[in-house]
Amino acid sequence: MNSLTLYIARKIYSADDSRRRVSRPAMKIATAGVAISLAVMLISVSIVSAFKHTVSNRIAGFGSDIVVADFVSLQSGNNYPIQMNDSMLSVLKEMSHVENVSRYVYKQGVLKTDSDFLGVMMKGIGPDYDSTFICRNMKEGSFPLFSDKENTGKMVISKTIADKLLLHVGDRIFAYFIDDKGPRARRLTVSGIYETHLAQYDESICFTDIYTCRRLNAWEDDQVSGAELRLSDSKFIAETEEHIINNVNRTVDDYGGTYSSKTIYELSPQIFSWLDLLDINILIILALMAAVAAITMISGLLIIILERTQMIGILKTQGAQNSQLRRVFLWFAAIVVGRGMLWGNIIAIALLLLQKFTGIVGLDPATYYVDTVPVEFPILQFALINIITFAICIAALLAPAMIVARVNPSNAVRFD
Repeated sequence: MNSLTLYIARKIYSADDSRRRVSRPAMKIATAGVAISLAVMLISVSIVSAFKHTVSNRIAGFGSDIVVADFVSLQSGNNYPIQMNDSMLSVLKEMSHVENVSRYVYKQGVLKTDSDFLGVMMKGIGPDYDSTFICRNMKEGSFPLFSDKENTGKMVISKTIADKLLLHVGDRIFAYFIDDKGPRARRLTVSGIYETHLAQYDESICFTDIYTCRRLNAWEDDQVSGAELRLSDSKFIAETEEHIINNVNRTVDDYGGTYSSKTIYELSPQIFSWLDLLDINILIILALMAAVAAITMISGLLIIILERTQMIGILKTQGAQNSQLRRVFLWFAAIVVGRGMLWGNIIAIALLLLQKFTGIVGLDPATYYVDTVPVEFPILQFALINIITFAICIAALLAPAMIVARVNPSNAVRFD
């Protein structure tokens, strides 16, 4: 019997009756409504998912997933040393999911040219620093191998700083540092220029040797501002942080400093709170688009039932049951929804591929941290959206399909 109801539904869908001047446009509108709604949902999920991953990876790439530093430094933002000897490094490196541990030393300074000056934060790093992210974002020059044993006299600056001070690769510039002994100067050569579109970093961070910054702070060889831990996957951040809290935090080093740690989410809470709000926006978009698809399908089905009243009456006189007639129109609705979803997927994937390979839609990197709209193809999420959209549309059509039970055969056969 299902094959008969499906056959009738297909005949209704493919019928070319010149007298049906309303149902044909109604089917096209319903198909278009489903297609556009599904395309909007898929594109929205793709963009938001890619945007969240891109921004998160940029922040983690510039810094790390977890930072271990002095307790007071993490709480106050001031730069206090913590001991990071071979023993502590071994403890951190041996933790599960930790791929890299790199030490760093901060030192505030001023870069001065003949015509201008700018306050910066020098980040001293050594050969253990994972420069993969910075190297991918180099605009000019190269990222040198910085030393923890000597002063190489090299530094890497951001494009923002280079533009403000009119600096280029190969230029030599004086960096001034002030402490209790008065101002001290170092002459450094610009080896490379990077650009991450992360304003809080691009506006101030310069890279140089950890040896240089440690000497400027008058710290011991095993003292640093902190250690950055990069994990194999961000999903292990909570687990690794819990392990650090239980085994490292609150212990005291040989100089009196207290170990503490923070995750990337704690170091940049505003950005990640903003990214979390995007999930709410997506839920609203999905709900609205699902409602649009369901409403257009309900309207289309009601029009089809109205125009097919005579056919319903004839089928009833031939012994067709109400349940069979309901299945006919539900099969018909499934065909329309399926066709609309097919076009919706084609439209969405075509537009996403266009954006992926051309970057035709741009963004202001100062606001959004990326210069083009990022896209990705989360297959599982796409499949779930398709399944849920189909289920919502069919469920919404159950009530309109009940109308066939109220059609009187004797009146319907005369209806035209």
